[in-house]
Amino acid sequence: MKIILPGGTGQVGGVLRRALAARGDEVVVLSRRPEQLEDGVRHVLWDGRTLGAWADEIDGADAVINLAGRTVSARYNDRNLRQMMDSRVDSTRVVGEAIERAAQPPTVWLQMSTATIYADARSRPDDLPHDETNGIIGGEEPDVPLYWEYSVRIARRWEETQAAADVPGTRRVALRAAMVMTPDRGGVFDYLSWMARVGVGGPVAGGRQYVSWIHGDDFVRAVELLLEREDIEGPVNLAAPEPVTQRALMRSLRRAWGRRPGLPATAWMAEIGAFVLRTDTELLLKSRRVVPGRLLESGFVFTHPTWDGAARDLVAERRRR
Repeated sequence: MKIILPGGTGQVGGVLRRALAARGDEVVVLSRRPEQLEDGVRHVLWDGRTLGAWADEIDGADAVINLAGRTVSARYNDRNLRQMMDSRVDSTRVVGEAIERAAQPPTVWLQMSTATIYADARSRPDDLPHDETNGIIGGEEPDVPLYWEYSVRIARRWEETQAAADVPGTRRVALRAAMVMTPDRGGVFDYLSWMARVGVGGPVAGGRQYVSWIHGDDFVRAVELLLEREDIEGPVNLAAPEPVTQRALMRSLRRAWGRRPGLPATAWMAEIGAFVLRTDTELLLKSRRVVPGRLLESGFVFTHPTWDGAARDLVAERRRR
């Protein structure tokens, strides 16, 4: 297949482009800065906002997997939130425009989205996890910070922009991805592992909030499935079938690193830590309890269905590097 990969130089993009290239696909990465990539992967410049020569790559391609968007690992101030919104909406809009204008449009467009679109799990009266059928879209939960609603608004606008594109010949899938765990530097697993190793990886604000996650290997395999399955379109949750509490997540990770101690932290202590790391406490405090209903219905079998096993695998791979 010829696959166009906007945003393919990020952490998740790197995992995906290497896997696709390894299986023999022609991979074309679109990004704003030239990058030295693997053999078999071409790089084309784009600005993520306007049509240009890069759009010629989409004409005749088999698939587009758009991962473009400013990282969410940043302080959630007005400037950064606006950049998160604009980078996602603009890149999705212009990808849609390129597909609309293509003489031979791709057969499938996988568009990155986020499991953050769902409401805080503690607000559900029925105590059920969120899947694609019964999931409650967030934004109106009581007793949560107002800017959390903006994160949900970003996710909704992201998906609405893909849905609004006039591309009747192209199947569209919105990838509602949970935290993608890989052993690479700079990703969420890297940050959590640092916390576990230095002894501050205990429960945060009680640790009862849920964390939804997916091993990078299963993320890649799920994307490969969605490229092939012509009967699947619309939103799909990319998350392992067993979300865990933050307390359990860090306990398993500390054990995987050799039974390290884990000091607990209050919400205000987490705020200080997030400020130092230039990220935001929403990533630690929002309760995300998301399950992969449509993937399981499709017959997808997870290689890493439980966090205990995934943590051990990721730590072992990190040690080998």
